[in-house]
Amino acid sequence: MMGVCGFPDSNLDVTMDTSLHLLLIVMYLQYAVGPSSSCVKIFPDSDQPIAAEVGKEFSATCHLLEGSRYTTDDIEWLFENKSVPKQNYVKINETAVSVTVNISSNMNGWLKCRAAKESLSYEPSCLYGISLITGYPPLVPKNLTCIAVQEDKNISPKLKCSWDPGTRDPLLDTTYTLYAQLCSESEKHLTVIESFSTISKDRLASSCTVDLRTYPYHMDLRVWVEVNNMLGSEHSDKLLRDSSYFAKPSPPFDVRVLSEINFSTSLMVTWKPPLDPNVMELSCIIRYCQAGFSVWTEVPEDLMHSHTESFRLQSLHPYTDYVVQMQCIHIKHESYWSDWSANATERTAEAKPASSPDLWRIIQLTTHNRNITLIWTAPVQANGKILRYDLEISQDHEIFERRVVRLNELEHIRSHQTYSMDLPPGKVATIEITATNSAGVSPKATLFIPRTDKELPGVQDVSWSVNDGQLQVKWLPPPPGGPLVSQYLLEWMKIPLREFQSDTHWQRVSPHVNRTTLTGDFKPFQRYNISVFPIYSYRFRHSNTTHRYIEAGRPVTTAAYIQQGSPLEGPTSKVTKSKKTSAELTWEEIPLDSQRGFITGYTIFYKTGNIEKFLPVKAHLRSSVLTDLTSESEYVVHVMVSTVAGSKNGSDFNFKTAKYGDGEVELIVVVVCFSFLFFAVFIIMFCLRKREVIKELLWPHVPDPNDSSIAHWSPDFSVKTDLPKEDVSVVEVDVFDRKSLFEEDKAVLPLKKDKYLSEEHSSGIGGSSCMSSPRHSVSDSDEGDSGQTTASIVQYSAVVASGYKGQTPNHQTPVFARSESTQPLLDCEEHTEHLQEGNGQSRNSYFRRGRGLELAECEEPNGSSLTFCPAEEQMSPIVEDLPTSTSCYMPQQSGYRPQ
Repeated sequence: MMGVCGFPDSNLDVTMDTSLHLLLIVMYLQYAVGPSSSCVKIFPDSDQPIAAEVGKEFSATCHLLEGSRYTTDDIEWLFENKSVPKQNYVKINETAVSVTVNISSNMNGWLKCRAAKESLSYEPSCLYGISLITGYPPLVPKNLTCIAVQEDKNISPKLKCSWDPGTRDPLLDTTYTLYAQLCSESEKHLTVIESFSTISKDRLASSCTVDLRTYPYHMDLRVWVEVNNMLGSEHSDKLLRDSSYFAKPSPPFDVRVLSEINFSTSLMVTWKPPLDPNVMELSCIIRYCQAGFSVWTEVPEDLMHSHTESFRLQSLHPYTDYVVQMQCIHIKHESYWSDWSANATERTAEAKPASSPDLWRIIQLTTHNRNITLIWTAPVQANGKILRYDLEISQDHEIFERRVVRLNELEHIRSHQTYSMDLPPGKVATIEITATNSAGVSPKATLFIPRTDKELPGVQDVSWSVNDGQLQVKWLPPPPGGPLVSQYLLEWMKIPLREFQSDTHWQRVSPHVNRTTLTGDFKPFQRYNISVFPIYSYRFRHSNTTHRYIEAGRPVTTAAYIQQGSPLEGPTSKVTKSKKTSAELTWEEIPLDSQRGFITGYTIFYKTGNIEKFLPVKAHLRSSVLTDLTSESEYVVHVMVSTVAGSKNGSDFNFKTAKYGDGEVELIVVVVCFSFLFFAVFIIMFCLRKREVIKELLWPHVPDPNDSSIAHWSPDFSVKTDLPKEDVSVVEVDVFDRKSLFEEDKAVLPLKKDKYLSEEHSSGIGGSSCMSSPRHSVSDSDEGDSGQTTASIVQYSAVVASGYKGQTPNHQTPVFARSESTQPLLDCEEHTEHLQEGNGQSRNSYFRRGRGLELAECEEPNGSSLTFCPAEEQMSPIVEDLPTSTSCYMPQQSGYRPQ
């Protein structure tokens, strides 16, 4: 019990005298100290905290002690200094008032009763309180179990029990007590020995151990557990069992497994029991499985005897590792099973192979032959270590080769063995193979390879899918009407193929199914070629011997991925043809190792300036033509390759479109050529129409000396008069072209200043200059032409005349003098009588003076007439004396002669 009094809330009057003040202090202290001085008391009352169950009502009563000046109206209930509502009060009588409250989990504290008069503030109040603690009563323990394990060669006396305390926290200190009692088998009375264990301050204890000092073999044992706290107590069901019920023996000792020669399907198991049979008789069982597997096979318990320490396992596989374990229990199954013993592993003895090797072939066609790679695996039921393979090859039913393939330790590690041979296309081959171990020879495996043109039909419509990370293949059987299919063989290999041994695998399935799941180690992002072969089995009789052959039909192959990813690299592309508004783009297929999936398509991205376009391309194409391009523009191009899992861009490259399109340059050239041709034709036509004018412009007409009419000028004089030898030239001039001839003479004349005298002038013959011809004979050359021979010099007659024909000479007739020329005289010069000029003559001949003699224009003294007069020879004198008359013209008798 605990009492605590509080101080009054009212203030003392400061006007009271000192004695009254001291009296009030003494009275206050008298009512506040100890239970005996208190005027109230609470029931229930305790020196310890009082437990109240959560969720239920708690009632307490406050009593006024005898002699108290307070009434029940002066009583007030407080909980942790907070007033309890008046409606919870119940007045029992004139001296007692009770209160009832609902308990919650957070109502741990002091419940107080106070008595005070409100009218007398100076009078002290009475206060009394009790401590409350809330919680739950304990739950009944359930599922009580106890065990005593074996230690060394005996059962331990320490009995460990466990139970289910429930999930509700009592919120109060709870004590668990475990009881174990030994009972006699007849009277079932309690023995003197009683052991228990107490757990304190653990509100949710679930186990406890009791020490029995010595384990009570062959006795009954009663066990139970009690739990209590401030709100109550509970106990579990009492467990009464034979002591062996609580014992757990150890597994058998020294478990061994032995193999026996010539007993390839059995193993001998031996062991030792963990306990003395006199103490506890045990029964043991055996379980076994193949090494690496988790499926165990148990030996039936009725085959095991309690007193035996060995057992033979039978119906096992030869040359197979087995794992064996054992465990024991009380013979009446009144105890716990022991743990399983440690693994004991042993291999059965060898037996001859029970199945044939799995033989297959890979055919590669060459130019003139077939390369056959034989590939096989060890028999599924090898029943031992294969030492060698015996291979027999026949071609066209005649034995072609026998070969023994012996295996070393490294070759045993490989799962495949291979042998290569060549087979002509027109021959058939039969391959037989057997496997040999230390116990015997396997059955024979036979494979038949037909001629190239005798291939049997294959399956139809092979497809594949991926389900739960596994590759499933589906196909349709061969067309009906063919041989009977004995099985199907599914072959798969990595692409690109690097090694037959590691990259080629196959699987055989029943002929009655058309789908299967491949049991291989498939890698993601790796392409596999899957081929389905129908296998035909038939018998063939040769040389009175029946042979059974296995022949594969035509394969049907498809590519597959277990998982696809984005390509590792993009295609490398280039422009093969660049035109004005188009360009042809080509690229190479990326390597298979970099594809990591099936190519779904390509996309070409091309950009010029800020304009970018793209063009999708189908997956099977390796080129495309970009159209609608801008001429003479720079483009940046790259190709993107895509799979179902992603894409990868190739590298960028640049190209430039042409300035001219196809045919434009050729068109320009054709137009220019035709224009030139048209112009040339036009010029030729013009020249043909104006040929006479052009001829006169380009090639002026030179008079022919043969037609000279100079003889008609002086018919009365002999032409054979000796004259000084002179070189003359003959010029033909058209009578209608006097003006042009005169102008030409004026242009040529200055060039001859070194040959002609300064007084040379044009003559009056026919109104044209006698020195006006621009043409020379080959003899009329400069002195610088000394390279010419004498034979090339052409000399003409020189003319010394005193006037025109018909003029009367003043004092001397003209003289014709022979020149030094070796050329014969003109016909008119030798026969002067024939020099007659007709009226229709259209041109006159004039002679120009050559070397040694010039004809000059001489003016008469009176300036009225001109005559021909010889100029002075600059280099040599004239042969004969000439007349000294100054007049060189004769009077015209009848005017000019008609031209």
